[in-house]
Amino acid sequence: MSDQGRRKLGILVGVGIAAGTLPGITLGTETADALLSFVVAAAVLAVLTQLIFIGPSQRVPLPALLIFGPLGFAQDALIWWLLSWLGPKISTLHVTGLGTILLAALITRAMVLLVSQLSPAGKTAED
Repeated sequence: MSDQGRRKLGILVGVGIAAGTLPGITLGTETADALLSFVVAAAVLAVLTQLIFIGPSQRVPLPALLIFGPLGFAQDALIWWLLSWLGPKISTLHVTGLGTILLAALITRAMVLLVSQLSPAGKTAED
């Protein structure tokens, strides 16, 4: 899987876990509304993360993760904050509270970093 593919997979998993577990995130009452809200959240995160790329997209040593992790967390928190404002305007997505935003960003960034580390050791996108 490519670096971008792993990053997008991490975003999808992170948004799914955050939306499914955090009580401050509501996607909608109807299945179609919830699916649309999930797609909107994942698309906004994926597009903005691609435009403003922070973090490794392949296996890196622990010191690099300690640098890129907090920077990526800050980026994801800002994107979730944007979603808390944008969500109700374009779908039934509601994100309430700073704590929810920070936890959603933590979950999303953790999943992106975890999935980026899943490539076999010694392999890169060029192999």
